[in-house]
Amino acid sequence: MLRQYELVERVLEYAPEADEALLNRAYVYTVQKHGSQKRASGDPYFSHPIEVAGLMTELKLDQQTIITALLHDTVEDTLVTVEEIEQKFGPEVARLVDGVTKLSKIEAMPENERAAENLRKFLLAMSEDLRVLLVKLADRLHNMRTLHFIKSEDKRRRIARETMDIYAPLAERVGMYEYMREMQLLAFEQLEPEAYAIITGRLAQIRNQEGGQVDAIAFAVRQALAEAGLVVEVAGREKHPYSIWRKMSERHVTFEQITDIMAFRVLVDTPGDCYRALGILHQTWQMIPGRFKDYISTPKNNGYKSLHTALIYENSMRMEVQIRTHEMHRTNEFGLAAHWAYKQGGDKPGSAIRPDGQVGWLRDLIEIVDASHDAEELLEHTKLAIYADRIFAFTPKGALHQLPKGSTAVDFAYAVHTKLGNSAVGAKINGRLVPLRTRLANGDVVEVVRSTHTEPQLAWLGFVVTGKARAAIRRAVRAKERQEIAAIGSTLLDEIISRLPGKIGKKAISAGVGRLGLRDEEELMVAIGSARLTDRQVMEAICPGSTAELPEDIDWPVQEQAISIKGLTPGMGFHLAECCHPVPGDRIVGLRRSDQKVEVHTIDCMTLASGVDADWLDVSWGERTTGAIGRLRLVLYNRPGTLAEVTDILARNRANVVNLQMVQRDEPFGTYEVDMEVSDLAHLTRIIGSLRASDAVSEAQRI
Repeated sequence: MLRQYELVERVLEYAPEADEALLNRAYVYTVQKHGSQKRASGDPYFSHPIEVAGLMTELKLDQQTIITALLHDTVEDTLVTVEEIEQKFGPEVARLVDGVTKLSKIEAMPENERAAENLRKFLLAMSEDLRVLLVKLADRLHNMRTLHFIKSEDKRRRIARETMDIYAPLAERVGMYEYMREMQLLAFEQLEPEAYAIITGRLAQIRNQEGGQVDAIAFAVRQALAEAGLVVEVAGREKHPYSIWRKMSERHVTFEQITDIMAFRVLVDTPGDCYRALGILHQTWQMIPGRFKDYISTPKNNGYKSLHTALIYENSMRMEVQIRTHEMHRTNEFGLAAHWAYKQGGDKPGSAIRPDGQVGWLRDLIEIVDASHDAEELLEHTKLAIYADRIFAFTPKGALHQLPKGSTAVDFAYAVHTKLGNSAVGAKINGRLVPLRTRLANGDVVEVVRSTHTEPQLAWLGFVVTGKARAAIRRAVRAKERQEIAAIGSTLLDEIISRLPGKIGKKAISAGVGRLGLRDEEELMVAIGSARLTDRQVMEAICPGSTAELPEDIDWPVQEQAISIKGLTPGMGFHLAECCHPVPGDRIVGLRRSDQKVEVHTIDCMTLASGVDADWLDVSWGERTTGAIGRLRLVLYNRPGTLAEVTDILARNRANVVNLQMVQRDEPFGTYEVDMEVSDLAHLTRIIGSLRASDAVSEAQRI
């Protein structure tokens, strides 16, 4: 553990203007407040914040960050308040400490909600000042270093999983690769102990068997570059154990099948020297096609710059080589922290690190926080936003966007702007019109075709991969769903009011909203439309005493007017039952259950008997409603050209087939189920008549 004078001396070495007295006061304060508290290792608890502060000094961060590191657990684990910290150490330190501190009321929450609320607060604080993230990462790194002292295996695995899922990717996204690698290694040891032991054991064997082979290869690389007049530093190492494990898992190969276990780093003076060194190495040894990456001309989102290549050394040995300048290396290893330390000389001490172009992905994270509906969504979308290998795609004007591998045109549209994603109807990739679900490749030029009369589709969730796109789509779909449920609720409210004695005005409805504890009339409509409130509850709230004399088992008056679903979208406020596939023109009935969408059936549907626990609603299509999916069962003669004849009949009748499936084959017949878009019942009836008139069709009936 760092002693008080050692910590202060470390800070004064790179920041001589720092307030020595304030640093001393913070050190003593954390020791006093944590007092006799112990860690799982048996060490005094205050050793942890002191070690975290020590990690911050290694990154040469300002005194406010060092003090925040010393105090980061005082609010959570002692009686200290944020107000007290502000009084003793200033508003900036108090704000940073509050950003790092976990929520005080989270212990009663389910684990996933607790993690989500921690993450939500953390991300919001991080968006204001990234020093919150730097302290949190150092806090997690030191906790991981002492994780083995925790006796509970479940707790160790939970912390390791959270580290692997959230904190290691966050470290990678701000370019702190040293932190990322150590977190991954320590988490890997807890999550996959057998794999960890096998891989580290095999690496030790390679090291012992092959002796100085790494040094020999590094010498050969250094010599080849020196002969060309380049002054370089070359370092070699085995690849990271977790990196090897991930490659084994993704490629389904054994350790022996991984051929590029060794990695070498070449440091030069200028970017031009990077490309010269690359050319010399490619001339000296054979390069492996497809393994070259230029992160200097197109840096990663976190500012990472380097040239990556893979070469075949003697005896067909493969090796990975990274080439970068000394300045790039400093930024690559400690990312944003190194960038901050480098800039500090020209900035005012203590000024906040705010998101800039280098970490613009933070803005996407904040959008995700705003859009997420619950704990599971927040965790899912955040993991999507901070994970994944990247691809590069361009707008027609040349703006570069980095996206996870597997991203589609919809992901690209949302990466450019949420409004563009919401209005997308198609895309052109490299000038060719393609479906929105088309996956992008590196270097694609993407033009998004938009319309002011469209909305995000629920089906998009089946193929988008970015957290930002998924969160925005869900938010738009929920808003549309709420709007349509409220429209159904509004009609039902009119029906309920018509049964009350006397004329009911706006004032009575507003008073009823208050009695029910709802925010506004819209929330009342949604509660009625989703059956969270019964008719009796609504009547009593609007007109107190109106149901007092009525017995509980009274037969309530039936609807006088059918609820029109014209203009509403299937899948939003209601959905069309798949058991009977109603189409406009059918006589229909709606089943309404609490917190579910209205389920629309044909009046003769055989499954309606299962709806005895639901409210039955008289619903209608509304005047000139068109468009639905009809399903037919066709028995066709099994001979060449039969299907062609059937599809020709459907095409001539302007029916768009959305699904065609053979369900049974009995020579000489084949039975098929066909789903098709039709305008109404008359349209479907006309199609059935045309099919029955064909010699190719033995039987055609609606199901």
